[in-house]
Amino acid sequence: MKDWIAATGGRQEAGHRVTFETPAAPRVALEATVMTPLAHLGVLDIEGPDAERFLQGQTSAQVTLADGAFAPLTCFCTPKGRVLANAQLMRIAPAHFRLVMHASLVASLAEHLAKFAAFYKAELRVRDDLALLGLIGREAPALAEVRFDAAAPRPWHQAGDEAVQLLAHPGPRPRLLVCLPAERVEAEWPWLKEHATPVDNAVWRLHDIQAGLAWLDAEQRDTYLPQMINWEALGGISFKKGCYTGQEVVARAHFRGQVKKRLVRAQLDGGLLPEPGSAIEDANDKRLGEVLGAELDAYGEAEVLAVMSTKEPALPLRCAGQKLKLLKLPYAVERLDPEALAAR
Repeated sequence: MKDWIAATGGRQEAGHRVTFETPAAPRVALEATVMTPLAHLGVLDIEGPDAERFLQGQTSAQVTLADGAFAPLTCFCTPKGRVLANAQLMRIAPAHFRLVMHASLVASLAEHLAKFAAFYKAELRVRDDLALLGLIGREAPALAEVRFDAAAPRPWHQAGDEAVQLLAHPGPRPRLLVCLPAERVEAEWPWLKEHATPVDNAVWRLHDIQAGLAWLDAEQRDTYLPQMINWEALGGISFKKGCYTGQEVVARAHFRGQVKKRLVRAQLDGGLLPEPGSAIEDANDKRLGEVLGAELDAYGEAEVLAVMSTKEPALPLRCAGQKLKLLKLPYAVERLDPEALAAR
C-alpha cells in the first residue's frame, strides 16, 4: 500500500486501483481538467558510473538517447525475447536513470537486473519514496508549469529537475505524469485540487487504452515478444543498437516478419469489464487472443486492449459474453525508430 495516496483523499483498492467520489469520471475527463494518483505505476532507479553501460546491455532502448529531454520507451527481455517489463526511461543526472513501469513489476525487474549489476558500478533502488500523479486535460500543461516551474514537454519527453519530473504521454487529451517526492503530495494536492477534479486512476488507464499503450503487469510477465504489444510501433525498440538480452530473437522476429499476434484496441457492446486474460473468440469458438486490460469509457462501455492473432478472424468476435468490435489504433503498426523520434 502507498501511504501518500491517503493525502489525496482517494480510496486504494485491490489491483492498484484508486477511487474517488467523482461521478461519471470518464465523461468529466472529456471536458474538464482532471488529476489522479497513478498507483498502478512504480519507479526503479539505476545509478552509478557504469549505469549507462549496464543498461545498454539489458534494454531495448538506445540509452544515449535518454538525454534529459527525450525519454524513450524501452523493455527488458528474457534470452528468448519475452518481455519481463516494459517501461519509460528517463535520465535524471549524467549517471542517474529512472524507469517508470507497472508497479507490480518493479521488484521482480530489480531482482532480475541485480544479477548483472553486480559486475558494474551501478546500484538499483526501488523508489517507494516517490509519488506519481497524472494530469489530464487542456489546462494540464499550464497547471504543471505554474506549480512545478517546468514547461510541459511534448509526448515521450521529460522536463523538470532532479526533484520533480514531468513526462508527457499521448492520448485523446493532453496528459502529463508528474514524478515527485511522496512527502510533497500533501502540500501539492490541495492546490491542484482547486484547478483539477480528482478522478479514479481508471481514467488514466482508459486513456492508455485509447492511446494503444499497454503496460504489462506481473501476470503478463515473460509472455509476449515486444512486437506483440506494438512496442516497435511506439518507438520502444532500437534496431540500430548493439546486443542486449533477447535482442537476437526480437530482431529476427522483426526482419523475418514472424510476429503472429499483435496488440489491438477494441470495444465491447456492454458494461461488463473482462478480466485480464479473458479469451477473445471468433464465430467458430476459436480462441484468437486474450485481454490485457479494460476500462469503462464515458458512455459506460468497456474499451479493451488485447493481444490477438493477425489472421483474418471469422466474425462476429466476442469476449466475456459480449460482442467485440475492433477499433482503429491511433498509430501505424510499423517500425518507428526511437532515433527518428528523438530527432523530431
